[in-house]
Amino acid sequence: MRAILCKEYGPAESLVIEEIDSPVVGGRGVKVKVNVAALNFPDTLIIQGKYQLKPTMPFAPGGEMSGEVIDIGDKVTRFKVGDRVAGLTGFGAFAEELVVPEQNLLPVPESMSDEKAAAFSMVYGTSYYALKQRANLQAGETLLVLGASGGVGLAAVELGKAMGAKVIAAASTADKLEVARLAGADELINYTEEPLKDAVKKLTKGKGVDVIYDPVGGDFTEQALRAMAWNGRHLIIGFAAGDIPKIPANLTLLKGCSVVGVFWGAFTQQEPQESARNMMELMGLFEQGKIDPKISESYEFGDYAKALNALSERRAKGKIVLKVSA
Repeated sequence: MRAILCKEYGPAESLVIEEIDSPVVGGRGVKVKVNVAALNFPDTLIIQGKYQLKPTMPFAPGGEMSGEVIDIGDKVTRFKVGDRVAGLTGFGAFAEELVVPEQNLLPVPESMSDEKAAAFSMVYGTSYYALKQRANLQAGETLLVLGASGGVGLAAVELGKAMGAKVIAAASTADKLEVARLAGADELINYTEEPLKDAVKKLTKGKGVDVIYDPVGGDFTEQALRAMAWNGRHLIIGFAAGDIPKIPANLTLLKGCSVVGVFWGAFTQQEPQESARNMMELMGLFEQGKIDPKISESYEFGDYAKALNALSERRAKGKIVLKVSA
């Protein structure tokens, strides 16, 4: 079987395609023929040694995929050979076959394509956990989504609307904002054309926003925090801008607000039953047509470097996927 391997830390171009042995399945492991792998920002970090997870080399990156069950361990109860599945791998999805723990997989409904199935778990799982458990977002509140055209950003826009919030989408270009508008955003802010804080204050008539969804970091974190309403919640999702911001602590005092960390991967391990309930609710929202993964670009297996670079350069308007098996 073919796999895209990281044999030394470096840029996407340092990865190589090689033939490796098919993995052995056992216990609660499920062996999956990978059809599509979805890219996420951690994939660009793990190959550079900049992510908290550092697999033993050589390893295949790729934390999310969809495919077909081709073998199961003797303790597997939820899946059988031939089932369509999607789920999380941590790493390893850039390979034609891999073994995934049973609890990390979801059944894929007939109405969902392989591309959308691959692109589902991480962005919606992260955003739903952030808005539901960490922010306790309520109907009628105002949600500001930074980086609103990226994978998690678009998911947050859709889920915010599904949960009854007014959604303000912020992004860096007009075409990215148009993607957010089509996903349901009520208001749009181009933060390259006007200061983010001023734009938010104008749209909220000085009140500010109740919840900030922040996967961007950098200078935008403090700007957004200064536009927070009383009792607001600022969700720290990640740092796509590259810089981890230092937040002035006095702002939390003056605003009476909370800065809340969102580590969905840890949540899935610490609270597996609640995480599974979230995923079932998300599948229900998909079946109701309230959320729908947007595929920005689809790349052939050999074009993995182009796919990873499109993500690291923040050119994606939705999810980027890699076709693994023909």
